[in-house]
Parts: sequence; structure tokens; C-alpha cells
Amino acid sequence: MNKKLFSLALGGLGIGTTEFIIMGLMQDIAQSLHISIPMAGYLISAYALGVIVGAPLLVAVSVKYNPKKVLIGLMVLFTFFNGISAAAPDFYSLLFARFFSGLPHGAFFGIGAVVASKLAKEGKQAQAISMMFAGLTVANLAMVPLVTYLGHEYSWRLAFIIVGIIGLITILFLTIWLPSISFDQQSSIKEELRFFKTKKAWHILIITAVGFGGLFAWFSYISPLMTHVSGFSMKSVSYIMLVAGAGMVAGNLIGGIMADKMAPEKASAILLLSLMVALTGVFLFSGNPVVSISLTFICGALSMAVGSPINILMIRSAEKSAMMGAAFMQAAFNMANSIGAYFGGLPIAFGLGYNYPSFVGAIMAFIGLLLTVSFMMRYSNAKNGSQLATN
Repeated sequence: MNKKLFSLALGGLGIGTTEFIIMGLMQDIAQSLHISIPMAGYLISAYALGVIVGAPLLVAVSVKYNPKKVLIGLMVLFTFFNGISAAAPDFYSLLFARFFSGLPHGAFFGIGAVVASKLAKEGKQAQAISMMFAGLTVANLAMVPLVTYLGHEYSWRLAFIIVGIIGLITILFLTIWLPSISFDQQSSIKEELRFFKTKKAWHILIITAVGFGGLFAWFSYISPLMTHVSGFSMKSVSYIMLVAGAGMVAGNLIGGIMADKMAPEKASAILLLSLMVALTGVFLFSGNPVVSISLTFICGALSMAVGSPINILMIRSAEKSAMMGAAFMQAAFNMANSIGAYFGGLPIAFGLGYNYPSFVGAIMAFIGLLLTVSFMMRYSNAKNGSQLATN
């Protein structure tokens, strides 16, 4: 990998790790801080809300500044609040730190995507951007299971210390390896936000928030699901996270192939239908350990597979507002995280079993599917009608 892009990928590794470690360490944190598991789920929502707030705000503030300095500043903010998370003495201070550590997430990927495309050779822009997002894939495959294991064996606080170390190394590599580039033309806040005036863009964001919310309703509570329903030990959770991460790596490849072979909205519809079926399977059959592990891989694969086509769909709608478009998609993914964690936790709070969050997830995936079909009927038909009118 080009060392210029490696610094961006390393930032993605740290961000991806801190985003998902709560899922595997939820029971450890709940026990340590003397809170319930649904209450610990709010730590996922807090981070996601930080992304939602920070994505548009920080991109808007930074459009006039050198992108290298902005990326370094975002990673400083990220590293500082992950350090605060490691030292948090109680639930509310950890909740506060999780919110602020989420603020740089969307802006880092939004600005980083544009920087990566500028650093790439002609015709290689998409590959360069994928290299930056590779950090997220590696986080789910390797880092999340590793820090989950270390958190179980020693302390959940060690997980945040490791993320902070990754943040410090990223700052160093960004400083040394990332060149100081400038965009061809500086955009204004008004220009960056212009494409959000279209109903089409909002439709895509709602599909992402609701459809992906189904995934997070399941994934947010995967640790108690696997231990209380499927019968695995707490020490097995890190290996289960590895299975989910392997599925995400496979799904990333599948989604890319599907997005190349068919319209992104059609690929999204097929994958959301598949996710709905898989989550229903989790709800019905998680009592069987073999089936449960298999569905963990499948759901992990579908989660990343949907990402590629839905992102392509948004990029086509974003037009010239590339940074804001990429940032808002990260906000939408984390809105899904927040919504999924909240609604997935409701049946547990009402005394139902730990397989019920996946049932909620199946319903949310179904709603996302309906919204995608609605998108296809509205905008695909409008496009076809426009083409017929010009012939």
C-alpha cells in the first residue's frame, strides 16, 4: 500500500475499532460500572450521535483549511477522547467521552476520501478510496476481536488505550507521510449542503439509517445473544467477533461485484431482502450453536455488502459536494447504529430474550427494503421516462 494512503487507512483502523468494541465488551462494561446491559447499549448510541453531529459540523467548519491539517486535528480530537474513555470513572463520563470521540468520524472519512482521490493516479481514484476504507475492514476482522479478547482477559479500559495508541501513530504518520495538498477549488458551506435540497438524497439517507439499523439491532447485542441463547462462553465472544469480521471482508467483495454488475439500487434491494431473511433466522435458530455461528458470518457479510451499492448511489447524487456527501453517509450509518441499538434494546428492557433484537432488526431491514423499492419505482421510472422523452 502507498504510504500516503496507509496513514489514512490507519486512521480508519482506529475509528473502526472504537466504533465496534462496545458490542463485544458490553457485558464487561456493564458489570464494571454497575449498569444494565440495555443501559450499556446507550454507549453505542452516544458514539453514533457524535458522528451524526460531527460529520456536517466539522466538514462545514473545515472547508476553507488545508486538508492535511484538518485530518491531523480530527485525529487529535479522536485520540484525546478515547483516552478519556479509558479513564472514565463512571457511566456518564464514559457516555460523554463516547459522544465526543465520535465527532471526528464522519469528517475524517469525508475529507479523507477526497484527499485519497487526489493522491491517486488517473483512473485509480476508486481503488485509492477503497484503500482508506480497508482500515474499517481490518478493524472488524482483526482489531475488534483482539481488543475484545484483551478486554475480557484484563480490562475493558485496555481496549480504549489501544485505540488511543493507534490514534497517536496515525497522527505521526499523517504528519510525516501525507503531503500538504490543496483542492482545485475551495467550496463554500452553501455549496457543500446544496445537494441535500433534493428529496433523492434524503431518501438514500433514510434507507441507510433504517435498513442498516436492522443490522445494528442484532450486532449491538451479539455478546449476550451468543452467551445466553447460543450457549457460548464469554471467552468465545472474541472468536465470534472474528467470524463476523471475516464475513464483513467477504461481504465487501461481494457488494463491490454486485455494484459493478447491476444498478446500485437493485443490488441494495436484494441485499436488504437477504439481511431480513438472515436476521429472522437469527431470531428463530440462535439456540443451535452451529447455525448461530453460520448466521453470524452471513449477517456480517450482508452488512458490508450493502455498503458498497448504497454508497455509490449517494456519490451519484452528491455530484460536486463530495466531502459533505461522504460525511453524511457516515452520519447515516451511525444513525443506523444509534437507532438499531436503541430499538434492539427495547425487547430486552421489557424482559424478552436476547434473540429478540434480531427480530427487531428483521423488521427494520424490511422497512429499508420497502424504502429501496419505493426509490426504484420513483427515480428509476422518472429516469426512464426522461430518456424516452428525449428519444
